[in-house]
Amino acid sequence: MTPPRSIVVAGESIAGITTVRELRELGHAGAITLIGAEDCGAYARPPLSKAVLKDDRADDTLGYRLDGLDIDLVRSPAVTADVDRRVVATANGREIGYDALVIATGARARRIAAPGQRGETVLRTLDDARLLRTRLDAARSALVVGAGFLGLEIVSACVARGIPVTVVDVDPPLRRILGPFVSEAITTRAEEHGVRVVTGGQATLTGDPVDGVRLADGTVLTADLVVTCCGEIPNTAWLAGTGLADLHGVGIDQACATAVPGIFAAGDITCLRTDSGRPGTRTPFWSTAVAQGKAAAASALTLDPAGPPLDDYFWTEILGLSIKVVGPLPLPGEPDLVEGSVPGGSALLTWIGQNGQRTVVSYGKRIPVPKLRALAG
Repeated sequence: MTPPRSIVVAGESIAGITTVRELRELGHAGAITLIGAEDCGAYARPPLSKAVLKDDRADDTLGYRLDGLDIDLVRSPAVTADVDRRVVATANGREIGYDALVIATGARARRIAAPGQRGETVLRTLDDARLLRTRLDAARSALVVGAGFLGLEIVSACVARGIPVTVVDVDPPLRRILGPFVSEAITTRAEEHGVRVVTGGQATLTGDPVDGVRLADGTVLTADLVVTCCGEIPNTAWLAGTGLADLHGVGIDQACATAVPGIFAAGDITCLRTDSGRPGTRTPFWSTAVAQGKAAAASALTLDPAGPPLDDYFWTEILGLSIKVVGPLPLPGEPDLVEGSVPGGSALLTWIGQNGQRTVVSYGKRIPVPKLRALAG
């Protein structure tokens, strides 16, 4: 195949930025257009819940630089794609043609408010983080709906400020991802820090504007601040009618290619297709977005990707405890090996799956990521 002359990357996300950089690194000298939706440009999202909520000085440290990449930067969201004409249209009226297209428009926060119900607070963008920080400044009590990574990081911000906080979820904290062993340890740590953990049944938001939640048994909990952390939804609306996306996102293969020739995808919008053709599990982690950006760039240039479209690594910090994970998830049952003290907040945990793949978890223990990767094999 002839390498493309012009490439459009839709989405100024970490996946989109990585794609653009990799295209140049791989020697593409043709035109690149990068389409972004936020006026402030590309920035790192992981620090939003880890640093921005703590310190407004972090706001100015998040941006990704685009110097020296020689690109056409369009800061107006993509609104339609015509795959027959090979054209992407943006909200400001531009129509941008392409030889190859990389879709990296990410995801948005899932909301659970009823239609017309005002005041739901979420955290996905820098503007969201700034607003939440302001609300934390004024809050005397808080409720967090969702005990996943993001929810527990917001809980941690509340505890750091001395705000009494309750976290509500169907299951115990992180149980669906990290399994019962780590979940129990995190729950114990949360309760030791004064966090109220409530589980069982779906919660709905109450009030207009939102001022609490109603639990499955009818109990109503209220707080000054209520934050929804219930996952994300792939930003696929602009792809309607293209056949590229469904409820799971944009399906890709091991080369980040979609079902349409010349179109590739990377980041939180993607879902890796299985051998049966059915969608697999989405992995909306920063490291996977980077891996897919590199793979999509190579594929767009008709090159073989240097690595797989998944990177089984992520990290979080919960109540002052750093947790790093390398390997497949979710984790079943008890670990096969425990080194150190889980109650003491310094341990290395190992699981070996049925297929022999190893997952290692650094639970508060200082271990460099390269060493964790080596241990996972």
